[in-house]
Amino acid sequence: MAKRPKYYVVWKGRKTGIFSSWEDCKAQTNGFDGAVFKSFESKELAEEAFHSSSSDYVGRNKKVVSYLSKEELALIGEPIEDAIAVDGAWDNTTGLVEYQGVYIKTGEVLFHVGPLEDGTINMVEFLAIVHALALCKQWHWTIPIYSDSKIALGWIKEKKARTNHSFSEKNKKLFEMLARAEKWLKSNTYENELLKWETKAWGENPADFGRK
Repeated sequence: MAKRPKYYVVWKGRKTGIFSSWEDCKAQTNGFDGAVFKSFESKELAEEAFHSSSSDYVGRNKKVVSYLSKEELALIGEPIEDAIAVDGAWDNTTGLVEYQGVYIKTGEVLFHVGPLEDGTINMVEFLAIVHALALCKQWHWTIPIYSDSKIALGWIKEKKARTNHSFSEKNKKLFEMLARAEKWLKSNTYENELLKWETKAWGENPADFGRK
């Protein structure tokens, strides 16, 4: 079955507008300070979004459809807006991985790293959390950090990336990054609370790459 095309809205980037491929969207947003963008399932939805405020679609003001009961939603509560969300992405056709961190309140992309060769989603989810922790330490931020990866959060607690992925010349840089991240965790303390992003209640992680 053919994969349905997606449309990418860039509200803030090198060029703004609607793009029909992730590569074109990435060219406008990768490394651009404060980039704001999101994917949509149809051109009509993308056009509607582009002519609306980005805050209706990214950050915590976005419209979310939840299938949980009111009781379940009440127990989970709402996420903290003054926080960072991190997420990773893995391309199953190329093996390329990347990650990014977003300030939830505004949707601003605080950092983006990749693509990196021959990795796994768990590797970059782990690196994203450590990157956010190191950035917060540098900026003297004590705000919470959200991740939707239970595995990565567990690795952080153990201060060890327990990947079974094989080392290769292609992923040498990625394994070096993992080693530096482990060293940072063992050499530093932090006050930031690490929290699980509740996708079923709140919708996709604000740092999600929008490729699902």
